[in-house]
Amino acid sequence: MAKPLPPTRLSRPSREIPQFALYGEQAQADSAEAVHIELIETRSRLYDWHIGTHVHRGLFQVLFLFAGEVRASIGDEVRECTGPVAITIHPALVHGFDFSEQAQGYVLTIDQQVLFATARDHGELFAPLFVEPLTIALAPGGATRTRLESLLEQLLLEAAGPQPGHELILEWLARAALLLLVRAQAEHRLADQSGRGDFALYTRFRAEVEARYKEQWQVGQYAAALRVTPTRLNRLCLRIAGRSAFDIAQERLLLEACRQLTYLPAGVASIAYELGFQDPAYFSRLFKKRFGVTPREYRQAPQQSGTEAS
Repeated sequence: MAKPLPPTRLSRPSREIPQFALYGEQAQADSAEAVHIELIETRSRLYDWHIGTHVHRGLFQVLFLFAGEVRASIGDEVRECTGPVAITIHPALVHGFDFSEQAQGYVLTIDQQVLFATARDHGELFAPLFVEPLTIALAPGGATRTRLESLLEQLLLEAAGPQPGHELILEWLARAALLLLVRAQAEHRLADQSGRGDFALYTRFRAEVEARYKEQWQVGQYAAALRVTPTRLNRLCLRIAGRSAFDIAQERLLLEACRQLTYLPAGVASIAYELGFQDPAYFSRLFKKRFGVTPREYRQAPQQSGTEAS
């Protein structure tokens, strides 16, 4: 039988709240890495599964709890969560944790400069995670959870010992993990807005498109596979994605066409047949209508750009 969480312990008065680089470390060394990861149990076991209230100035933190329970005190709130879940914490927020002894997962800490450094490109993508503390459910056995666990395991492995490019790999892996969380939170928000049932149906449709786009299924075939009418499927896609079911399937097909034209040496006709087109000329006309250039012109464009740039 799982041991329950301990009773809530009294926090220190706010004037005594310690500021840590990491919990239990009063100062951040000049040589400290911009990304730090550790197992929940590594530090929590040392403190009887209780991490007192503290703050990390300049450090964003995400708690990934994959098993067990946590009582998280964040600012003026107390949240009781059971894994799998991710909890995001802004540098300015005082926080502390009480874990059950069965708690398993990771604590990822990221220097603000790692996120701000990407602001000129896509740094704003991370903002939704830290505007307020988030509790993001991670479906057991779901693809997002599986990918997150893989990234976090790689982070832990990379953190074990410096190698060439060590800091860059840590930063890339950390950003990838955060972006997966951004996606997960966006999906939860969309599901709340559209209704869980409708969003689940939309997700199933996208999975069918991924499996069938080379067969060039018609909307009616997708609808039949999902046991809904074509009209309902189209209305659903328009409401959630702003595009019809046909447009979504067509975009996936043409995305694959772009990938193959870019990365494969096969001829245009061969790619057309690979993508389910019986007439390569029709493929070329459809491609030009969508992108404004023929498949051959699209394939040559990167080479021309490279020549001009050199």
